[in-house]
Amino acid sequence: MRTLIPNEKQRGDKPRAAVLLRIFCAPLAGLALAAGAPAQWRGGKPRATALLRISFVLLAGLALASGAHAQDYKVETFDAAAPAELAPAIRETLGSAALRVIGPQGPLCEMWFRTAVPARATTQQKLGVAYGQFEEGTLFGAVRFLRENRDFRKQLVKPGVFTLRYALNPVDGNHMGVSPIRDFLLLLPAAEDVSPANITREDTIKLSKKSIGLNHPSVWSVTSGEGEHAKMPEVARLEEEDAWVLYFRLPVQPAGGAAAPLAMGLIIFGHAPEA
Repeated sequence: MRTLIPNEKQRGDKPRAAVLLRIFCAPLAGLALAAGAPAQWRGGKPRATALLRISFVLLAGLALASGAHAQDYKVETFDAAAPAELAPAIRETLGSAALRVIGPQGPLCEMWFRTAVPARATTQQKLGVAYGQFEEGTLFGAVRFLRENRDFRKQLVKPGVFTLRYALNPVDGNHMGVSPIRDFLLLLPAAEDVSPANITREDTIKLSKKSIGLNHPSVWSVTSGEGEHAKMPEVARLEEEDAWVLYFRLPVQPAGGAAAPLAMGLIIFGHAPEA
């Protein structure tokens, strides 16, 4: 199970650094006082006082490091037309409400989603599939990478504009243990993905390989957005995978039904254990 470490401001929780301080401070302070019980003096200062100061300096450094780590990635919203590099037919399906993910070195990527992602009338129940209402090859949106990044297989993705299409991880010996959830979004080159219509799984994979010039598609792991995410969009860390997840709401249009937002998570930094 994936364990979340929320940012300090989420849900009114106490900062992680403060919790660590409380856990470690008491025993260290007690140790320092015990060590200095005879009140032995060195250089005019009690030994206990010196040990206490050392303890607090070390813990303060730990708190600062933890706080900085919690703020490594964040997301902001902005309003802008989808990139001109996209085919006109695809641009017309995308909304102007965009997301910008910011990492330790500055803006990492910008994302636009369809105003209504088509879905099946009923959700298919399959082992390891979180979003069985979508057909493979469905266009979700587009992304512009502003700097180099690596996908879920550690494959290098260079700056540029790509479309995002849905696909499932194969059930075979080569892909066992990659992720407990089989749902992925694949990058496709904007210049070659020109229609918003669904395409086959085979074509999705074939075009995705071209996006990075390798013999494997560029895959980005999708995770469930249900549960602890009262505020969206947001970025949170998956502790066990040491990954960062963008949580957002995707507008979905089921066949014959009313459109409704769907909570979803996308790993924007992190990779499979065996990658």
